[in-house]
Amino acid sequence: MKTSIAALFAVALAVTGCHDTMNSVENAQKTGQRNMVSDQRVVSDTGLNRKVGVIGVNTAMTPGGFLRVQVELLNRTSSLQNYNYHFEWFDQNGMQVGGSSTAVISDSIDPKEDKYISAIAPTEAAKDFRLKLILGQ
Repeated sequence: MKTSIAALFAVALAVTGCHDTMNSVENAQKTGQRNMVSDQRVVSDTGLNRKVGVIGVNTAMTPGGFLRVQVELLNRTSSLQNYNYHFEWFDQNGMQVGGSSTAVISDSIDPKEDKYISAIAPTEAAKDFRLKLILGQ
């Protein structure tokens, strides 16, 4: 009896451990419309870009007048990827605002999955942004 329970448990673990992706369902007639922005990408780490890529960038203003940015990422591999990211903020004249007050955040993304990361500008003066992605350990 103990042997058959252990075998059943081992099979259950093996089956659940083999799944890399997830199926999802969402509304086809979107009521919320994204404000996708044209982005300029500078790729200095091609290894990271092969693993975790930017799919798109969406922006909006909060009710308080702060810029909110949402970036969709995609894990292009079949393994968990760790990465770090940091947003920098700029005013209407292209001058950096907020200094180094925006922390570097460590995160991970599941195999073959997409994920949204977002941030809100630290001041109403911020009208633009830069996202820096760094491959994690």
